[in-house]
Amino acid sequence: MKNLSKTSQTDFLCPKTPYHGQDYLQGFIFNNNLQEFTHRVGYISALHSNGKLSSQQAYRYIEQLWEKVELSSPKPRRSSK
Repeated sequence: MKNLSKTSQTDFLCPKTPYHGQDYLQGFIFNNNLQEFTHRVGYISALHSNGKLSSQQAYRYIEQLWEKVELSSPKPRRSSK
């Protein structure tokens, strides 16, 4: 991996798929945060499985990450009647 650029290494370790949904800006932010959440949960799970993190530490980290995802969640639109 020495010959790969830093961007290539990041893309390999944390690939991100593009967002093509409606309400582009809000959906893009939520999608990006959700993808980051899944990658980090994978790392946290691996650290926990190898004994590097306790169950309580892993839970706290995942809970903090989930709060970030929830904050970026698109709000339902009100129908105008």
